[in-house]
Amino acid sequence: MDTTDTLTIVIAVVVLLVLVGLFAMLFARRQRTKRLQERFGREYDRTVKEVGDRRQAEAELESRLDHVKSLEIRPLSPEETERYTREWQIAQAEFVDEPLASVQKANRLIKEVMSAKGYPVDDFEQRAADISVDYPDLVIDYRELRAIANKGKDDDVTTEEMRQAMVHARALFENLVQPETKVKDTDQKEKM
Repeated sequence: MDTTDTLTIVIAVVVLLVLVGLFAMLFARRQRTKRLQERFGREYDRTVKEVGDRRQAEAELESRLDHVKSLEIRPLSPEETERYTREWQIAQAEFVDEPLASVQKANRLIKEVMSAKGYPVDDFEQRAADISVDYPDLVIDYRELRAIANKGKDDDVTTEEMRQAMVHARALFENLVQPETKVKDTDQKEKM
């Protein structure tokens, strides 16, 4: 073998290694995208649209996962669950006479429950991002609930919109007050 043949073989091996590396990288990116799409559902699409770049949106979603993992989220005590459930029932009962006040109370109650569980609640966008990790199917509705709750009596909000906001709020509330979050089960499945 002369140096030309050896050089050709070395170049072919290097090219092959680079191609294998590129394919492995593309495969890993596709797996990451698939995992995030499955985990976040509609929130994945919303984040990609909002950010405008799929890679940056995926980095944002990964950051959310890391942030929530760093939190010390705890289940509510039975006493807390009972108290919040009573308050929720009162808010629902008040809907007939004061729908907007009822929606506002539901929004405030969800914030209180989140705080009691250990979520940071000072910033709404952070709250929504944290909810998107643990309850991805409910976060879009949570954003709509807050938007309606922040409207005044003079704003154009129909009773039907407020009713829908309460229905969606109830779904989130019920998930938040459950003894154990479903996310822990999901995390266990991801590890398997």
